[in-house]
Amino acid sequence: MSAKRTVLAAAIAALAMMALSPASAETIAAGRTISERLKTFDRSTVWKPVEQIQLNFPTFHPQGMVKIGDVFYITSVEITKPTMKYEQPKDGYDRDTGEGRGHLFKVDAKGNLLEDLVLGEGSIYHPGGIDFDGTSIFVPVAEYRPNSAAIIYKVDPKTMKPQEVFRYRDHLGGVIHDTKDKTLNAVSWGSRRFYAFKLDGDGKVTNADVERQKLAKLNPSHYIDYQDCKYLGESEMLCGGLTAYQIKKDSPKFSLGGLEIVNLTSNDPVYQVPVQLWTESGLPMTQNPFWIEPTDKGLKAYFMPEDDKSTIYIYEAQGK
Repeated sequence: MSAKRTVLAAAIAALAMMALSPASAETIAAGRTISERLKTFDRSTVWKPVEQIQLNFPTFHPQGMVKIGDVFYITSVEITKPTMKYEQPKDGYDRDTGEGRGHLFKVDAKGNLLEDLVLGEGSIYHPGGIDFDGTSIFVPVAEYRPNSAAIIYKVDPKTMKPQEVFRYRDHLGGVIHDTKDKTLNAVSWGSRRFYAFKLDGDGKVTNADVERQKLAKLNPSHYIDYQDCKYLGESEMLCGGLTAYQIKKDSPKFSLGGLEIVNLTSNDPVYQVPVQLWTESGLPMTQNPFWIEPTDKGLKAYFMPEDDKSTIYIYEAQGK
């Protein structure tokens, strides 16, 4: 790229940042730092444990997490009646809906529950991975089965007041707000499909009526299934997740977790890092919710892999 084009691109990026609220601009700036530093990590990177926070209430089955200041916001599904698999698919589904409640917990730095917002309706009770755009927390809530239905909410973190954004006929398991391209980007059950929902000037989705066969893009990466994703700015998102593997045919499965930076334009992974961290019981740290923020020289990661009696495990790492 020529010097003139480089200067022009920088000027355009600066103008775009100026158009955002100070909080949103700060969030994207942090995202760009995370992207730059994470791309210097590899499988030999040392993650140093620095702290643990015990949560002092039943957490059920946590799904997504954001941290705003010293406060954590955590989604979780409370299952009151588990789903049951059908012997044969019915109406395109492999199981029934089950029953439950979806929660967005507001938690202080000592693990105490400050507020509990219940989200969803009827058979739509499974919250997924969440993200914060500097103003609102975006929360998907779906049926607890693939190829189903979902409601996307945005929540004011100060008031905990939810607002429905749109509905869609698929299980949306995680969502981020691309403030540059004005889209809500979502992943399906198992993150096998990507969606880009376009927003108009009023923040309303303009293509929610487009069927999945025309709108969805297949995820070309099969290394991990994404559980929780975060917007990094400049058409990138960071996702954490896991997949179970076997060393040989009859050996027990083990779960390996990792982090991936995904390009939101091409839907291709641009950087992948395995995270070789497990709880004492053998759960990978990237099992469900995570949050990452910059430190002076590296990154600080928050993981919450356990159900019911949960701990937030905090690690710091530096790249090369």
